[in-house]
This record gives sequence, C-alpha cells and structure tokens, in this order.
Amino acid sequence: MKSDNLINAFEAFLRFERGLADNSIESYVHDLDKLRQYCLLEKNQLELDKLVLSDLQNFVHWIAELGMKASSQARIISGIRAFYRYLLLNDTIQVDPSELLQQPKIGRKLPDVLHHSEIEELINAIDLSKPQGERNKAIVETLYASGLRVSELINLKISNLFFNDDFIKVVGKGSKERLVPIGHTAIKQINIYLNEVRVHIPVQAGYEDFVFLNRRGKSLTRVMIFTIIKDLAQKIGLKKNISPHTFRHSFATELVERGADLRAVQEMLGHESITTTEIYTHLDREFLRSTLINFHPRA
Repeated sequence: MKSDNLINAFEAFLRFERGLADNSIESYVHDLDKLRQYCLLEKNQLELDKLVLSDLQNFVHWIAELGMKASSQARIISGIRAFYRYLLLNDTIQVDPSELLQQPKIGRKLPDVLHHSEIEELINAIDLSKPQGERNKAIVETLYASGLRVSELINLKISNLFFNDDFIKVVGKGSKERLVPIGHTAIKQINIYLNEVRVHIPVQAGYEDFVFLNRRGKSLTRVMIFTIIKDLAQKIGLKKNISPHTFRHSFATELVERGADLRAVQEMLGHESITTTEIYTHLDREFLRSTLINFHPRA
C-alpha cells in the first residue's frame, strides 16, 4: 500500500480510536514523514509496509548522521513502533519489523531547580505598582504552588478553580483532566488578581473563563510567560537559565526532598509513567548525600 495512505490511516486511528491531542498526532505524522522521505531518497521509493528491521536500523543511523539528538531519535523510534504495531493489528503486515529496533542510549539530565530563597527573590522583584504586577505574581505563585506546565497555566479556567477545597482542575497532555492541590498563598494571590485587576480588563468574547489575561482581554501566550520569567531573572541577576518549566521542577523537587510519596507527586504532575517522576529521586539522593557530607561526623 502507498505510504501516504498508510500514514493517513494511522493518523485517523490516533485521532478517532486513541483520542490523542492534535499536537501528539502531528508529532507522530511528522516523524513518520521523515521515514517516508528516507525511503524516497535511499530505498528507491520502497513503501513503509515493505520495510524490514535492517531498513529501520539504517534509517536510525541516517537521522543520527544528520545530527539529531538521541532524545529526538528515541521519540521517532517510539512513533515508528506505534505505527508498525497498528499495521500488525490491522493485518496490513504479518511481521513487525520494529520489534527489535533498539533505542539510542540517553543520558538523563537532571533538571535545573530554584531554591525557595531564589523563588522568594523573584517574587519580591515583581513591580506591584503596575496592574500586570499582581497578575505576574499570581502566575509565579501558581507555577510554584502547583507544578503546572506552561500550557496548563495559560489555559487555566475560572470555572476550574475550586478554592473552597484547595484544588484546581487542570487540562494536561492529551486533553486529560486532573485535580491538583494548590496552597493558600497562591489562592490568595489569584483572588487579589481576579478581584482587583482582572475585573477592570475589557474581556474579549471567548476569553471570559480564562484566569490569566493580557491587557487586551485575551489569554496569554507561552512566549509571554517565558518573557515574564526571563525578565524577573535578569532583574535579580540570577545566573541560572530558567523557564516556566523550572518552577515545575522546583515544585516536584521540594516535595520529594521533604519526603512526599512518589505516586502522589506523579499524580500532581500528570505523569503517565512513574519513571518520569523518578528523575526527582536523583535530586533527592544528591540532597541526602550533601546533607551527610555537611552534618555527619564521619563523612
């Protein structure tokens, strides 16, 4: 069968059977298109359902030579495996050529984190004399208090704030909803923003339920959140390279270092796999190690 038809059928399967988000589907299709391009260039237009293991191994070698990072290679291989499992399930192929395809070794990089004192310094640097100051403080407090992804923050809805129960409802990856606890400091700051600043903003149609708005009454963009964080870091002369995601790492690290259950942290972060959350145990071990060195008489 033609490769384009196979990819289109796989895309429909992901959308209607698996119910994946548009971004995830686009990523799968984009990665499979790389494999299709490889077949056009190197394999004399061989169709995807005719490839064998050695073809896929050569493709991985090909993208590695193009300078693609190991993490990107691993993502593409995962997509290829999903594609061939679908073809096998659909009886389009009889043997899965990707079954023995190996992932590249990826060194797990520990995420940068901010200490509580550094976060306090960032918050104190916010200019509250300006209306957007109260909003920006609410943004930073929310990121740190709940460990939200930046996409989850900008899409946070007023109707999903359950402050009486100290929870907010978040729509995460793959449009999956989860309840995340939120601390009183963040709740207090969000309420200040909603009741003293946001009420004076002329809200555009369709954005009435968004918590965080720009001056024109529309939702904020990811770039705007990055800019707010970068400007604050520059203001206090912070040398670390931080982003909104740094607050998510810091949130998780604080919990793990203080003995929080890893499953609970996984639930709050919206990680599908516990192995993703376990990266924070490495940070915890380093914390324990430094504590031993600094305070144990035999260290």
